[in-house]
Amino acid sequence: MTLNRAAKLVGIALSAAVLTQTAPSVAATPTNPFTKVRIADHFDLAAGQQPENIALEPHGAIDLNQAVARQVVRLHPDGRQQVLATLPAPADGGVHTPMLGFALLTGLVRDDDGTLYFLYVTGTSDLTGLWRLKPGGVPERITPLPADSVPNGLGLDSSTGEFYSADSALSTVWRMPIGGGAATAWATGPELAPHGTLGANGLKVHQGAVWVTNTSLGTMVRIPIRRDGSAGTFEIKATGLAGIDDFEFIGHSDRIIAAVDGQNEVAIVEPDGSHAITLTGKDGLENPTSIAIRGHTVYIPSATWALRKDPNLIIAHLR
Repeated sequence: MTLNRAAKLVGIALSAAVLTQTAPSVAATPTNPFTKVRIADHFDLAAGQQPENIALEPHGAIDLNQAVARQVVRLHPDGRQQVLATLPAPADGGVHTPMLGFALLTGLVRDDDGTLYFLYVTGTSDLTGLWRLKPGGVPERITPLPADSVPNGLGLDSSTGEFYSADSALSTVWRMPIGGGAATAWATGPELAPHGTLGANGLKVHQGAVWVTNTSLGTMVRIPIRRDGSAGTFEIKATGLAGIDDFEFIGHSDRIIAAVDGQNEVAIVEPDGSHAITLTGKDGLENPTSIAIRGHTVYIPSATWALRKDPNLIIAHLR
Protein backbone atom coordinates (compact mmCIF):
# COMPACT_ATOMS: atom_id res chain seq x y z
CA MET A 1 0.00 0.00 0.00
CA THR A 2 1.36 3.42 -0.97
CA LEU A 3 1.69 6.21 1.57
CA ASN A 4 -0.92 8.20 -0.33
CA ARG A 5 -3.41 5.33 -0.25
CA ALA A 6 -2.76 4.80 3.44
CA ALA A 7 -3.34 8.48 4.11
CA LYS A 8 -6.63 8.43 2.23
CA LEU A 9 -7.76 5.36 4.15
CA VAL A 10 -6.91 7.17 7.38
CA GLY A 11 -9.06 10.04 6.14
CA ILE A 12 -11.99 7.68 5.58
CA ALA A 13 -11.41 6.21 9.02
CA LEU A 14 -11.41 9.65 10.62
CA SER A 15 -14.64 10.58 8.83
CA ALA A 16 -16.27 7.38 10.06
CA ALA A 17 -14.96 7.99 13.57
CA VAL A 18 -16.48 11.48 13.61
CA LEU A 19 -19.81 10.06 12.50
CA THR A 20 -19.61 7.45 15.23
CA GLN A 21 -18.98 10.06 17.90
CA THR A 22 -21.52 12.66 16.81
CA ALA A 23 -24.43 10.95 15.07
CA PRO A 24 -27.58 10.16 17.04
CA SER A 25 -28.35 6.52 17.70
CA VAL A 26 -31.48 4.60 18.53
CA ALA A 27 -31.73 2.03 21.27
CA ALA A 28 -31.71 -1.58 20.17
CA THR A 29 -35.13 -3.11 19.65
CA PRO A 30 -36.33 -5.12 22.70
CA THR A 31 -36.97 -8.16 20.49
CA ASN A 32 -34.00 -8.51 18.20
CA PRO A 33 -35.11 -9.96 14.85
CA PHE A 34 -31.73 -11.66 14.34
CA THR A 35 -30.63 -15.00 15.74
CA LYS A 36 -27.70 -17.35 15.06
CA VAL A 37 -25.36 -14.44 14.30
CA ARG A 38 -21.87 -15.62 13.34
CA ILE A 39 -18.79 -14.62 11.39
CA ALA A 40 -18.76 -16.97 8.41
CA ASP A 41 -15.58 -15.75 6.67
CA HIS A 42 -12.52 -13.65 7.46
CA PHE A 43 -10.59 -11.83 4.72
CA ASP A 44 -7.04 -10.61 4.26
CA LEU A 45 -6.84 -6.88 4.99
CA ALA A 46 -3.21 -6.64 3.85
CA ALA A 47 -4.23 -8.02 0.44
CA GLY A 48 -6.99 -5.41 0.03
CA GLN A 49 -9.79 -7.91 0.65
CA GLN A 50 -12.33 -5.41 1.91
CA PRO A 51 -15.81 -6.49 0.76
CA GLU A 52 -17.83 -3.53 -0.50
CA ASN A 53 -20.85 -5.19 -2.08
CA ILE A 54 -22.49 -8.58 -2.39
CA ALA A 55 -24.64 -10.69 -4.72
CA LEU A 56 -26.03 -14.17 -4.17
CA GLU A 57 -25.76 -17.15 -6.51
CA PRO A 58 -28.79 -19.51 -6.73
CA HIS A 59 -27.03 -22.59 -5.31
CA GLY A 60 -25.53 -21.15 -2.15
CA ALA A 61 -22.41 -19.38 -3.44
CA ILE A 62 -21.78 -15.72 -2.65
CA ASP A 63 -20.20 -13.09 -4.90
CA LEU A 64 -18.28 -10.15 -3.41
CA ASN A 65 -16.39 -7.12 -4.56
CA GLN A 66 -13.06 -7.05 -2.75
CA ALA A 67 -12.81 -3.31 -3.14
CA VAL A 68 -9.15 -2.38 -2.72
CA ALA A 69 -7.88 -5.63 -4.27
CA ARG A 70 -9.96 -4.69 -7.38
CA GLN A 71 -11.32 -8.23 -7.49
CA VAL A 72 -14.67 -9.92 -7.90
CA VAL A 73 -14.61 -13.18 -5.95
CA ARG A 74 -16.96 -16.09 -5.35
CA LEU A 75 -17.26 -17.82 -1.99
CA HIS A 76 -18.32 -21.41 -2.52
CA PRO A 77 -20.38 -23.33 0.07
CA ASP A 78 -17.32 -25.50 0.83
CA GLY A 79 -15.40 -22.37 1.93
CA ARG A 80 -13.29 -22.03 -1.21
CA GLN A 81 -12.69 -18.48 -2.47
CA GLN A 82 -12.46 -18.19 -6.27
CA VAL A 83 -11.21 -15.02 -7.97
CA LEU A 84 -13.52 -14.38 -10.94
CA ALA A 85 -11.85 -11.20 -12.16
CA THR A 86 -9.13 -8.72 -11.29
CA LEU A 87 -9.56 -5.25 -12.77
CA PRO A 88 -6.56 -3.49 -14.34
CA ALA A 89 -4.90 -0.85 -12.19
CA PRO A 90 -5.06 2.71 -13.52
CA ALA A 91 -1.83 4.10 -14.92
CA ASP A 92 -1.48 6.55 -12.03
CA GLY A 93 -2.16 3.87 -9.43
CA GLY A 94 -5.51 5.49 -8.56
CA VAL A 95 -4.07 8.50 -6.73
CA HIS A 96 -6.43 10.84 -8.59
CA THR A 97 -9.59 8.93 -7.67
CA PRO A 98 -12.00 11.61 -6.34
CA MET A 99 -12.56 11.70 -2.55
CA LEU A 100 -10.51 8.52 -2.03
CA GLY A 101 -7.11 8.55 -3.72
CA PHE A 102 -7.17 4.84 -4.61
CA ALA A 103 -8.99 2.75 -7.20
CA LEU A 104 -11.75 0.45 -5.94
CA LEU A 105 -14.71 -1.68 -6.95
CA THR A 106 -18.21 -0.71 -5.82
CA GLY A 107 -21.76 -1.84 -6.59
CA LEU A 108 -22.44 -5.44 -7.59
CA VAL A 109 -25.52 -6.92 -9.27
CA ARG A 110 -26.14 -10.43 -10.62
CA ASP A 111 -28.54 -10.80 -13.54
CA ASP A 112 -30.69 -13.92 -13.92
CA ASP A 113 -28.40 -15.35 -16.60
CA GLY A 114 -25.44 -15.30 -14.18
CA THR A 115 -23.80 -12.19 -15.60
CA LEU A 116 -22.24 -9.94 -12.95
CA TYR A 117 -22.28 -6.16 -13.27
CA PHE A 118 -20.18 -3.89 -11.09
CA LEU A 119 -18.71 -0.41 -10.90
CA TYR A 120 -15.06 0.57 -11.01
CA VAL A 121 -13.86 3.92 -9.65
CA THR A 122 -10.39 5.05 -10.70
CA GLY A 123 -10.35 8.81 -11.35
CA THR A 124 -9.49 8.08 -14.99
CA SER A 125 -11.68 8.28 -18.08
CA ASP A 126 -10.44 4.99 -19.53
CA LEU A 127 -11.56 2.76 -16.62
CA THR A 128 -14.26 4.45 -14.52
CA GLY A 129 -17.74 3.12 -15.20
CA LEU A 130 -20.03 0.10 -15.37
CA TRP A 131 -18.37 -3.26 -16.09
CA ARG A 132 -19.79 -6.64 -17.09
CA LEU A 133 -18.52 -10.15 -16.38
CA LYS A 134 -20.29 -12.96 -18.24
CA PRO A 135 -19.99 -16.51 -16.84
CA GLY A 136 -16.59 -17.85 -17.86
CA GLY A 137 -15.70 -14.59 -19.56
CA VAL A 138 -13.44 -11.64 -18.93
CA PRO A 139 -14.45 -8.26 -17.49
CA GLU A 140 -15.33 -5.52 -19.96
CA ARG A 141 -16.41 -1.93 -19.47
CA ILE A 142 -19.78 -1.35 -21.12
CA THR A 143 -20.58 2.19 -19.93
CA PRO A 144 -18.02 4.91 -19.24
CA LEU A 145 -18.62 7.41 -16.46
CA PRO A 146 -16.84 10.72 -15.82
CA ALA A 147 -13.35 10.57 -14.32
CA ASP A 148 -14.48 12.87 -11.48
CA SER A 149 -17.40 10.62 -10.53
CA VAL A 150 -17.59 8.11 -7.68
CA PRO A 151 -20.27 5.61 -8.81
CA ASN A 152 -21.19 3.57 -5.76
CA GLY A 153 -24.47 1.74 -5.17
CA LEU A 154 -25.90 -0.11 -8.18
CA GLY A 155 -29.42 -1.33 -8.85
CA LEU A 156 -31.18 -2.95 -11.81
CA ASP A 157 -34.73 -2.29 -12.96
CA SER A 158 -35.34 -5.70 -14.53
CA SER A 159 -38.63 -4.52 -16.07
CA THR A 160 -36.87 -1.98 -18.29
CA GLY A 161 -33.29 -3.30 -18.44
CA GLU A 162 -31.89 -0.11 -16.94
CA PHE A 163 -29.22 0.22 -14.28
CA TYR A 164 -29.16 3.05 -11.77
CA SER A 165 -26.07 4.09 -9.86
CA ALA A 166 -25.60 6.53 -6.98
CA ASP A 167 -22.68 8.92 -7.46
CA SER A 168 -21.10 9.78 -4.10
CA ALA A 169 -19.22 12.79 -5.48
CA LEU A 170 -21.44 14.41 -8.11
CA SER A 171 -24.83 14.40 -6.26
CA THR A 172 -26.31 12.35 -9.09
CA VAL A 173 -28.09 9.11 -9.89
CA TRP A 174 -26.93 7.76 -13.26
CA ARG A 175 -29.10 5.62 -15.55
CA MET A 176 -27.36 3.11 -17.84
CA PRO A 177 -28.73 0.49 -20.29
CA ILE A 178 -28.00 -3.12 -19.40
CA GLY A 179 -26.62 -3.75 -22.88
CA GLY A 180 -24.09 -0.96 -22.56
CA GLY A 181 -23.90 2.54 -23.98
CA ALA A 182 -23.94 6.09 -22.71
CA ALA A 183 -25.02 7.00 -19.18
CA THR A 184 -27.67 9.61 -18.44
CA ALA A 185 -27.73 11.88 -15.40
CA TRP A 186 -31.20 10.72 -14.33
CA ALA A 187 -31.58 12.62 -11.05
CA THR A 188 -29.49 15.33 -9.41
CA GLY A 189 -30.15 17.33 -6.27
CA PRO A 190 -28.92 18.54 -2.88
CA GLU A 191 -30.50 15.47 -1.26
CA LEU A 192 -27.71 13.44 -2.89
CA ALA A 193 -24.84 15.82 -2.16
CA PRO A 194 -21.72 15.01 -0.12
CA HIS A 195 -21.04 17.01 3.03
CA GLY A 196 -17.51 16.28 4.21
CA THR A 197 -17.73 12.60 3.34
CA LEU A 198 -19.57 10.47 0.75
CA GLY A 199 -22.95 11.67 -0.46
CA ALA A 200 -25.30 9.36 -2.40
CA ASN A 201 -24.14 5.82 -1.66
CA GLY A 202 -26.37 2.74 -1.41
CA LEU A 203 -29.06 2.20 -4.04
CA LYS A 204 -31.91 -0.20 -4.78
CA VAL A 205 -34.75 -0.22 -7.33
CA HIS A 206 -37.95 -1.13 -5.48
CA GLN A 207 -41.65 -0.93 -6.30
CA GLY A 208 -41.38 1.64 -9.08
CA ALA A 209 -38.83 3.87 -7.42
CA VAL A 210 -35.10 4.31 -6.90
CA TRP A 211 -34.11 4.39 -3.23
CA VAL A 212 -30.78 6.00 -2.34
CA THR A 213 -28.91 6.59 0.90
CA ASN A 214 -26.85 9.68 1.67
CA THR A 215 -23.96 8.73 3.93
CA SER A 216 -23.05 12.19 5.16
CA LEU A 217 -26.66 13.33 5.70
CA GLY A 218 -27.77 10.02 7.22
CA THR A 219 -30.88 9.89 5.06
CA MET A 220 -32.85 7.47 2.90
CA VAL A 221 -34.27 9.09 -0.24
CA ARG A 222 -37.00 7.69 -2.51
CA ILE A 223 -37.15 8.90 -6.13
CA PRO A 224 -40.22 7.69 -8.06
CA ILE A 225 -39.75 6.49 -11.64
CA ARG A 226 -42.42 8.26 -13.70
CA ARG A 227 -44.24 6.55 -16.55
CA ASP A 228 -42.03 8.30 -19.08
CA GLY A 229 -38.94 7.04 -17.20
CA SER A 230 -37.97 10.41 -15.76
CA ALA A 231 -37.29 11.05 -12.08
CA GLY A 232 -40.13 12.14 -9.85
CA THR A 233 -40.06 14.35 -6.76
CA PHE A 234 -37.50 13.38 -4.10
CA GLU A 235 -38.97 12.03 -0.85
CA ILE A 236 -36.97 11.76 2.38
CA LYS A 237 -38.08 8.43 3.86
CA ALA A 238 -35.75 8.16 6.89
CA THR A 239 -33.27 10.34 8.79
CA GLY A 240 -30.84 9.97 11.70
CA LEU A 241 -28.78 7.25 10.01
CA ALA A 242 -25.43 9.06 9.76
CA GLY A 243 -22.84 6.85 8.13
CA ILE A 244 -25.41 4.69 6.32
CA ASP A 245 -24.06 2.68 3.39
CA ASP A 246 -26.03 0.13 1.34
CA PHE A 247 -29.21 -1.75 2.28
CA GLU A 248 -31.79 -4.32 1.22
CA PHE A 249 -35.56 -4.60 1.40
CA ILE A 250 -37.19 -7.42 3.33
CA GLY A 251 -39.23 -9.27 0.71
CA HIS A 252 -41.67 -7.06 -1.17
CA SER A 253 -42.27 -4.80 1.83
CA ASP A 254 -40.84 -1.33 2.50
CA ARG A 255 -39.00 -2.61 5.60
CA ILE A 256 -35.27 -2.24 5.16
CA ILE A 257 -32.14 -3.78 6.65
CA ALA A 258 -29.41 -1.15 6.43
CA ALA A 259 -25.65 -1.29 6.90
CA VAL A 260 -24.68 1.76 8.96
CA ASP A 261 -20.98 1.81 8.17
CA GLY A 262 -20.02 4.93 10.14
CA GLN A 263 -21.82 3.73 13.27
CA ASN A 264 -20.60 0.14 12.96
CA GLU A 265 -24.20 -1.04 13.15
CA VAL A 266 -27.04 -2.70 11.29
CA ALA A 267 -30.48 -1.11 11.54
CA ILE A 268 -34.03 -2.13 10.69
CA VAL A 269 -35.74 0.85 9.04
CA GLU A 270 -39.52 0.79 9.19
CA PRO A 271 -41.86 2.16 6.47
CA ASP A 272 -42.68 5.16 8.70
CA GLY A 273 -38.99 6.13 8.81
CA SER A 274 -38.28 4.99 12.36
CA HIS A 275 -35.39 2.63 12.93
CA ALA A 276 -33.93 0.30 15.52
CA ILE A 277 -30.34 -0.85 15.91
CA THR A 278 -30.22 -4.64 15.78
CA LEU A 279 -26.53 -5.55 15.41
CA THR A 280 -23.36 -3.78 16.56
CA GLY A 281 -19.63 -4.24 16.78
CA LYS A 282 -20.22 -6.72 19.59
CA ASP A 283 -21.63 -9.05 16.94
CA GLY A 284 -18.46 -8.78 14.86
CA LEU A 285 -19.40 -5.87 12.59
CA GLU A 286 -16.46 -3.81 11.34
CA ASN A 287 -17.87 -0.99 9.21
CA PRO A 288 -20.58 -3.02 7.42
CA THR A 289 -21.04 -1.98 3.81
CA SER A 290 -23.99 -3.84 2.30
CA ILE A 291 -26.77 -6.38 2.87
CA ALA A 292 -28.08 -9.42 0.99
CA ILE A 293 -31.05 -11.60 1.95
CA ARG A 294 -31.83 -15.17 0.88
CA GLY A 295 -35.02 -16.46 2.50
CA HIS A 296 -34.48 -15.93 6.23
CA THR A 297 -30.69 -15.69 5.94
CA VAL A 298 -29.02 -12.27 5.98
CA TYR A 299 -25.47 -11.70 4.72
CA ILE A 300 -23.49 -8.67 5.94
CA PRO A 301 -20.00 -7.88 4.60
CA SER A 302 -17.74 -5.62 6.68
CA ALA A 303 -14.91 -3.73 4.96
CA THR A 304 -13.30 -2.39 8.18
CA TRP A 305 -12.60 0.97 6.50
CA ALA A 306 -12.16 2.71 9.84
CA LEU A 307 -11.34 -0.06 12.31
CA ARG A 308 -8.67 -1.65 10.08
CA LYS A 309 -8.82 -5.00 11.87
CA ASP A 310 -10.96 -7.84 10.54
CA PRO A 311 -12.78 -7.60 7.19
CA ASN A 312 -15.40 -10.31 7.35
CA LEU A 313 -18.75 -11.72 6.31
CA ILE A 314 -21.44 -12.14 8.95
CA ILE A 315 -24.42 -14.43 8.49
CA ALA A 316 -27.55 -14.13 10.63
CA HIS A 317 -31.03 -15.68 10.71
CA LEU A 318 -33.96 -13.29 10.37
CA ARG A 319 -36.95 -14.31 12.46
